[in-house]
Amino acid sequence: MKHFRAALLATALTLPLAAGAAYAATPADALVIAQNIDDIVALDPAQAYEFTAGEINTNLYDRLVQYEAEDTTQLVGGLAEDWTIDEEAKSITFTLRDTNFASGNPVRPEDVLFSFKRVVDLNLTPAFILTQLGWTPENIEEMVTVDGDTVTVRWEGDFASGFVLNVLAARPASIVDEALVMEHEVDGDLGNTWLNTNSAGSGPFVLTDYRPAEFVRMSANENYFRGAPAMKQVLIRHVAEAATQQLLLTSGDVDMAKNLTPDQIGGLAAPIKVEAYPQAAVHFLSFNQKTDELTPPAVWEAARYLVDYDGMTQSFLAGQMEKHQAFWPKGFPGSYDETPYSYDLEKAKQILEEAGITTPIEVTLDVINSTPFTDIAQSLQASFAEAGINFEIVPGTGAQVITKYRERAHEAMLLYWGPDFMDPHSNAKAFAYNSDNSDDNYQATTTWRNSWEVPAELNEMTMAALAEPDAEKRNEMYVELQQKVQESSPIVIMFQAESQVAMAENVEGYVNGATSDFVYYRLVTKD
Repeated sequence: MKHFRAALLATALTLPLAAGAAYAATPADALVIAQNIDDIVALDPAQAYEFTAGEINTNLYDRLVQYEAEDTTQLVGGLAEDWTIDEEAKSITFTLRDTNFASGNPVRPEDVLFSFKRVVDLNLTPAFILTQLGWTPENIEEMVTVDGDTVTVRWEGDFASGFVLNVLAARPASIVDEALVMEHEVDGDLGNTWLNTNSAGSGPFVLTDYRPAEFVRMSANENYFRGAPAMKQVLIRHVAEAATQQLLLTSGDVDMAKNLTPDQIGGLAAPIKVEAYPQAAVHFLSFNQKTDELTPPAVWEAARYLVDYDGMTQSFLAGQMEKHQAFWPKGFPGSYDETPYSYDLEKAKQILEEAGITTPIEVTLDVINSTPFTDIAQSLQASFAEAGINFEIVPGTGAQVITKYRERAHEAMLLYWGPDFMDPHSNAKAFAYNSDNSDDNYQATTTWRNSWEVPAELNEMTMAALAEPDAEKRNEMYVELQQKVQESSPIVIMFQAESQVAMAENVEGYVNGATSDFVYYRLVTKD
């Protein structure tokens, strides 16, 4: 504990942690967090693609439109005060609000163009989210134009404006301060090296210190247009061991611990509280259609009744996952939250018998060799065996399992999927679309990876929903699409991930939405 206190002091935070106290209180205007943050590769929003990097970016940058802390289910204006949509011309014109970056520089339409052009030109990992709009280095200045206090964004392709707005609410669409960034350009990198350890945004916080695998420190932007945060500083301390996080939390040296195990969570008591937050990742069992025994739809249907959903979520998955059986996570417009399937061995046997399926069926099941994946696999192995479907569990590292999946070399697979950005099409394309099932047409979708030649009806529904301009009707189309996939697909969606965060009971206002991009510290107070 003394080593941790010394490290905190080394960050120049001036956090007066009472040595020797049974419960050491952190400062009233600072939020101190214990979290495993060693996944961070980059913090530049043009490059950042990891979970923790997304969380930090959301607190440093604004976008034209964004999902705000007050209601993470509603897309609202960020730096854009309002906007006008022209579906026919495939364009949206945004009027910027009168505000400044944290540097004091005004937010200009030119900064928006610079930010988008920078992502396209650098072409780093998340760039595809913007370039899918038809943007290229050659045409970006024609696709994004400025006029006075407005910015007009254009796109190519049959996309509804609602889809485009969700793209513009994604992480790489963060708006950066051109003047500040270009002060730090080195060898034509457009400030990339500097932005990986600094920030140039207009968000509620400013990145004031970052040491990889040690800590991230953010300070309040006192001039934030929605009001300055109550927390003058947020310190996210890298603590890899869950046991150490628990010790720091219970002794009062941190206000929040984000990576505790279910057993540790269950052992906490006042003055600690635990909040649960549904996450966007859905977990599924899938069958490769290159395996003849797994191609009959009766096998898919029976499988839906052989998963012990309640047994798992009420035991070893308690607090980590909840039952969810549709491809779009609940908590966002367009989700389908009905869960019609439950464990029913006799029904599963009847389905297989009536379809003339010969059992036993011997199947290999690839799984990531860590909890809770191995525990889920063992539960599936036990329940499916009762109906004559015998899983041979094949554990591997995450890289090994995913590589095998991408090569379509598995038989059955236990994995999870999270959207790249918060639009239903991100998952609809993955679970309900596959117009070319050939081996040489690689697609980063669950449908292609499971060699499922999706029926033409579902392909058409997916593309129609993508192009539908009416938001309410578009959501209804995604609900219908999820119902159809839920009823007949070689991909059995079982759970939606849930995150449990333990925190001091005086912490209020913390927001943890369905993805790391929806983690907000702006509203946090400590009574």
